[in-house]
Amino acid sequence: MALPFDGAISAFYAASAPDEIRERIKGAKSKDIIDPGYPYDARLDAKAYDAAHDALQVELVKMQAWAKATGQRIAILFEGRDAAGKGGTIKRFRENLNPRGARVVALSKPSDAEASQWYFQRYISHLPSAGEIVFFDRSWYNRGVVEHVFGFCGEEERERFFRQVMPFEQALVGDGIRLFKLWLNVGRAEQLRRFLAREQDPLKHWKLSQIDVEGLGKWDEYSAAILETLTRSHDSRSPWTVVRSDDKRRARLAAIRHVLAALDYDGKDAKALGPPDPAICGGPDIWDA
Repeated sequence: MALPFDGAISAFYAASAPDEIRERIKGAKSKDIIDPGYPYDARLDAKAYDAAHDALQVELVKMQAWAKATGQRIAILFEGRDAAGKGGTIKRFRENLNPRGARVVALSKPSDAEASQWYFQRYISHLPSAGEIVFFDRSWYNRGVVEHVFGFCGEEERERFFRQVMPFEQALVGDGIRLFKLWLNVGRAEQLRRFLAREQDPLKHWKLSQIDVEGLGKWDEYSAAILETLTRSHDSRSPWTVVRSDDKRRARLAAIRHVLAALDYDGKDAKALGPPDPAICGGPDIWDA
């Protein structure tokens, strides 16, 4: 089987990954948590996950019915490092929702025309209408992190972004949009382990990109850009919620619980929601490089 990018991820693991990261991956079993800073040693038990997941799915369906009946507009931004689990978490949000009212926005590289527009312009047409839930699989925060790390924008453009992003989001919130900003955080060893698994699975090759490969050696640059972005774009009206995602099961449950807990939908079942886990889901203070 031909490996994507000529096996560049395996080559990085073998020759360029820090020794500590390589050793964590080499000695780990599939269910082990390999980030020493993560608050749990193993993945959430499948039986416990399935029970909580099923209960939350019923709550999500209730929430969507309420949103449609009351004309709510809900926008959920999913950001995070590559392989942090954004797509999988969105999938669990949407799997039992009516797709007509719950759509995903995953924009590709801007066209020449879009590149000449006001930076936020191409996102505006994708904002939710009445009764709609929109999941942004990456968002306008590309400028704060990825574009900066790879030099796709200049410092002046990035500074303009930071000057405008909070007023932009406050305008959305002031107009009644329920805005959630989720940052999924994954440790370096776990990220590389997931990349290696994708490289070996032909059904997941599409998830890998040249940016992923080139970004393997830019961990520290990403960390600095992420910390600055979380710091400069977090306030009480449009806060960041960090979800620690080394365990995908805990991360998915935490993200869904966080959104549902913030919405006063009809028939909310507090017992079905379950308790939040502050070690997994919280403000920027739990983000860990």
